[in-house]
Amino acid sequence: MIANAAIPLSLYIHVPWCVRKCPYCDFNSHQAAAEGIPEREYLAALLKDLEQVLPRVWGRRVSTIFFGGGTPSLLSPGLVADLLSGIRARIPCVPTAEITLEANPGSIEAKKFKQFREAGVTRLSLGVQSFNDENLHVLGRIHSASQAHRAIAAVMESDFDSFNIDLMFGLPGQDITGASKDLETALNYQPPHLSLYQLTIEPNTPFSHSPPEDLPGDDLLSEMQDELAAQADLDGVQRYEVSAYARKGQQCRHNLNYWEFGDYIGIGAGAHSKISDQSGVVRYSRPRLPKQYLASAGMPDAYIGERSLQPRDLVIEYMINALRLRKGFSLQQFSLHTGLDSAVLSEGIARAKTMGLLLQDDDRITTTAKGFGFLSEIQLLFS
Repeated sequence: MIANAAIPLSLYIHVPWCVRKCPYCDFNSHQAAAEGIPEREYLAALLKDLEQVLPRVWGRRVSTIFFGGGTPSLLSPGLVADLLSGIRARIPCVPTAEITLEANPGSIEAKKFKQFREAGVTRLSLGVQSFNDENLHVLGRIHSASQAHRAIAAVMESDFDSFNIDLMFGLPGQDITGASKDLETALNYQPPHLSLYQLTIEPNTPFSHSPPEDLPGDDLLSEMQDELAAQADLDGVQRYEVSAYARKGQQCRHNLNYWEFGDYIGIGAGAHSKISDQSGVVRYSRPRLPKQYLASAGMPDAYIGERSLQPRDLVIEYMINALRLRKGFSLQQFSLHTGLDSAVLSEGIARAKTMGLLLQDDDRITTTAKGFGFLSEIQLLFS
C-alpha cells in the first residue's frame, strides 16, 4: 500500500506547437499553422483535462508546475495567466510552488518574458543549445547567438526567482575546446541552473534518416562531459543529475520530483501522468495529435494506455529514475514511493556493489564514480 499523501504531486502542461521542428527532436511537437495557435480552445481543453483527473488526487496539493513543449513561450502571457488562475481554482497549489516555462531565445518570445513573470511564472528555462551560429544552423535552431545573448539579458531583467540555460554538446565537428567555450559563455551570466545535454540521434527524426557528419566518437564524448562537469564545478555549478547542474539550493524541483519517483499530472496533447493511490501506481497518457486532443478533452476516451505498474515495473522504473541523481536514494524512499519491501533490491544491490558500481551507507544507495558512467548496466541488474 502506498501512502500517496506523503508523495509530492507536480503538474506538467504540454504545449505541442513550435515555429519549426528541429531535426534532432523526437518530442511531441508540431509546426504551428499559419493562422497561429488555437489558444482559447486549448485553454478550455486543458482545464477539462485537469478536471477529469481531479478525483484521482483529491486532498493533494501541487508543488510544481512545468510548461513544456514544443515551445510554450509561443503562448500569450494572458493565456498563461488565465490558465494558472484556472488551475488554482481547481486544485490547491503550495504558496511557494515552482512554476517553470520553457522558452526559445527568439526576439518575439523574449519580449514576453516580463509579462510571463507577471502572469505567475517563477522560473524560465531558455533553450540556447549553443552560442556558436554555425552550431545553431546545423541543429536547425531558428535563433542566432546574438539573440541568445539578448534573451538571457531579458531573463535576468525580468526578476524570475531562477532560470535555466539549456546547452548541448557532442555537436557535429565539435571538440572539447568548442564545447568548453559554449559553457564558459553561459557561466559568464552566473546562471542558477544549467542543463548540459549530449546530442543523441533519436529514431524517426530527420537526423536519424540523414545523420550529420563528423559526430564526436564515444571516447571524445566521455572526455567532453568530464571536462564540462569539472568546469561547471569550478564555477560553483554542481552536477546533481546526469544532465542537470545547479548552484546551491537551485535544483529544479519539478524534475527532481520525476527522478525521485514522485507523482505528476500531465495535461495537454501527448502528456503522460503517474498517480499513486491505495491500490498502487497508475500510468496513462493523452492523445498526441493536437486536433485529436482538442476533440477528446474531458471525454471518456481521453485516457490512453492506462495501466497499473506491476512490482517488476516499479523496481525497474524507480531505479531508472533514482540512479540518475548523484545523491542516490534511500531504501525508505523506495518503499514509500513503490509500496514494496526494499528487500526486493537486495540481490541487485549486492551484485552492483561487487562490480564496484554501487555504494551502500546504511539506508542510502549511491553510485560510485564508475557506476555513474554505467547507469544502463546497473539498471539491468534490477530487471
